[in-house]
Amino acid sequence: MVTKRGSGHRIAGKTFVFLAIVLSLLSPAPTWATELPAKQILDSVVKLDAEIPRSTRTAAHLGTKREGHAVVIDSEGLALTIGYLILEATAVRLTGADGRPVPASIVAYDHNTGFGLLRALRPLGVKPIRLGDSSRAVANTPVLVAGHGGAMNAVPVRVVSRRDFAGYWEYLLEKAIFTSPPFPGFGGAALIDDRGQLIGIGSLVVGDAAAKDTYSPGNMFIPINALKPIMGDLISEGRSTGPHHPWIGVYTEEARGRLFVNRLAKEGPARAAGIREGDIIVSVNDQPVAGQMDFYRKLWTRGGPDVTVEITVLTEKSGLATYSVAATDRYKWLQFSRGN
Repeated sequence: MVTKRGSGHRIAGKTFVFLAIVLSLLSPAPTWATELPAKQILDSVVKLDAEIPRSTRTAAHLGTKREGHAVVIDSEGLALTIGYLILEATAVRLTGADGRPVPASIVAYDHNTGFGLLRALRPLGVKPIRLGDSSRAVANTPVLVAGHGGAMNAVPVRVVSRRDFAGYWEYLLEKAIFTSPPFPGFGGAALIDDRGQLIGIGSLVVGDAAAKDTYSPGNMFIPINALKPIMGDLISEGRSTGPHHPWIGVYTEEARGRLFVNRLAKEGPARAAGIREGDIIVSVNDQPVAGQMDFYRKLWTRGGPDVTVEITVLTEKSGLATYSVAATDRYKWLQFSRGN
């Protein structure tokens, strides 16, 4: 459901009437603790357009023209988004409520969390949203998903679960926020709590939001609490300075209790070692693998990016085979630089 302006949903002055009304659709007695204008909060979500050269690593699968949202979080035009929208981009534009595109520079891309940071190069004419506390987003909490476009692109949803999430691209996020019903324009969308504060950034649409292996369409959001300890690193270094995990370039799918290799990164370590599409990952350094999360955790315990790992796979033709994979840093493989 997309909420529209009307006599029953009119924004009134400096109150939070609109958000109170849409949240009341889910909760009979929401409690509001903000004095910020609703329009100011919703206008902090701006449009993002990015251009990516065809020659880049991610162009074939993520596209050369990417569109989504970013959320302005400080008075100097710093905007938070989902990282894949700006990955390997050479030009990025942000468009605020006035409809005028403003060029932006890339401040950071952090693979560990999935966040991306940009800085508008001219004023956007919007006020920043405040960062909230994503630990408050427990199951059954009513919240609001907002894309660029103000009240016309804001939808009330519920948090349906909090759990760790594993992505097929060697990605593991702890305490991800899952909401339902799904919001179609999820990329970089803002998850806003009953205080009018930002508690998450939209990442994916999923089919099992409520619980793994259930049919429950929804979205996955990166919790804002994952940003707070690394914000300084992102601004100064362009990425978090925490553990840099070994990356081998496999894109996997967990099915029927097995972990299948669906795709391999071009010129990536796993392909170079001899692993092929269709192989089933059995173990890492002789330790059996039980699904994506277990695979990543065992892979990452080997140390930093430049380690060699033994990956045993079950192949269709030759049975079990073990390959020595010289892992690397994913950032070295990507064509990504700050300031574009």
